[in-house]
Amino acid sequence: MEKLNDFSKLAKEYIEKLIDFLPDLIAAILILIVGFWIVKRVVKYMKKMLAKKDYDPALEGFLSTLVTWALKILVVIVAISQAGIETTSLVAVLGAAGLAIGLALQGSLANFAGGVLIIILKPFRIGDWIEAQGVSGSVKEVNLFYTKINTFGNQEAVIPNGSLANDNIVNYTVNGIRRENLSFGISYDDDIKKAKEVLMQLVKEQDGIMEDPAPQVLVAELADSSVNFSVRYFAPNDKFWDIHWNMIEEGKIRLEEAGMTIPYPQRDVYFYDQTKMNGTVEKKENNA
Repeated sequence: MEKLNDFSKLAKEYIEKLIDFLPDLIAAILILIVGFWIVKRVVKYMKKMLAKKDYDPALEGFLSTLVTWALKILVVIVAISQAGIETTSLVAVLGAAGLAIGLALQGSLANFAGGVLIIILKPFRIGDWIEAQGVSGSVKEVNLFYTKINTFGNQEAVIPNGSLANDNIVNYTVNGIRRENLSFGISYDDDIKKAKEVLMQLVKEQDGIMEDPAPQVLVAELADSSVNFSVRYFAPNDKFWDIHWNMIEEGKIRLEEAGMTIPYPQRDVYFYDQTKMNGTVEKKENNA
């Protein structure tokens, strides 16, 4: 009977504590619900404002993620504090855990830092054609840890931002125009001035080659078996490759139509009859 009375007393005590704690618990739950709803609205409004300012999509995604997590953590801390739990020790525990996780994930943190640098400094944007880490292609996505690139063969290359931010990056798109440097060779017996006129006329016929800076046809090299010309011009990115392929094909055709000879490496090979040579040697030895 005494044990039953002790149990009833203990149960009554805990029920009273629960009743006292219930308002704080309900308040903490309401803070979480309302706080997460406000965070969602704030992030949605921020995205709308960033879209109006025409910021880079990668920057929009980064800021949205950062603000979302920062506000959610703040809401959780406020809710825990409202529930009567001491947050000072919690913050200390989170700090120690963060330090341990940081030491264990040094590579990931380097990628995170690289992603922040890429997004802030903007060496390239989504859609730019770049070359980095031995990979060239169109930038598909930039997130906090990795950058995704669609290669010429339509493969997806995933490059860690830490390596990408600390290496050379060639951006073929950023300037809007590119310079070409094509090489054509003719024989030493051909007319150099006529060949230059043919190639310059071909350049002028191409739709898209810029007049300023002016295109050039230069004698670039007196090679072993040919006189080599360098055909240089600037063209917009969207027309660059069409002009490139057409210039190579039409350049050969025009030079041949003008009577030019396009040389290729040749070698003279001599054959010796070793049998006759050996016979001659033996005969000389007998005479000796």
